[in-house]
Amino acid sequence: MKISIIGTGTVGQTLAVKIISAGHEVMIGTRNVSEKLASQVKDGYGNPSFAEWHETNPQVKLGTFAEAGAFGEIIFNATHGASSTAALKLANAKNLEGKVLVDVSNPLDFSKGMPPSLIPSMSNYNSLGEEIQKAFPGAKVVKTLNTMWCGVMVNPSMINNGDHANFICGNDESAKQKVKSLLNDFGWKNENIIDLGDITASRGMEGILPLWLRIMVTSKSGAFNFKIVR
Repeated sequence: MKISIIGTGTVGQTLAVKIISAGHEVMIGTRNVSEKLASQVKDGYGNPSFAEWHETNPQVKLGTFAEAGAFGEIIFNATHGASSTAALKLANAKNLEGKVLVDVSNPLDFSKGMPPSLIPSMSNYNSLGEEIQKAFPGAKVVKTLNTMWCGVMVNPSMINNGDHANFICGNDESAKQKVKSLLNDFGWKNENIIDLGDITASRGMEGILPLWLRIMVTSKSGAFNFKIVR
């Protein structure tokens, strides 16, 4: 399967490596390919620059947002939530038509430093997942993996033998089934993939982030997750 990732940060890179290892083709989308390949800037956590990362992962294709939008049968949004809609518009709405669009991002506002809050216009009565679905009505938006660190996204067995929760929501049942199959490739057990219903459930999923961030800051680690106990 051909899978695109919009966003070149740590989340996009982590997803790309895992998806490649599962036997799929991957293209990452960026605004300017030549600038990105020349970038030697490390991220805020000291991780290697994109150019360094791509040298060690040459099997990952790199294209413009529009090229990535056209390439993928399934498309992941791994951009910063505040700029997700704008980045996806550069991928071209026609390229997203009829495709599964997996949103793993969160509408975080860093304007007052750490920890960030949710962007007011995309919280409580609205969500980033809903905004993306409204902006691209022809796409089949599925929200998942947004409530955890990217290391856990692609390797759930790293904590509690994989026995913890990953939420999913979206308006299209067949799209959710396709995403669940890909999540199985990541190592997620079906019993731990909790379907919360239509895309409005993104409100609750994104609303977990303020709590998640507080735990991350106090524990100084992202290697944790939530489990539903009945």
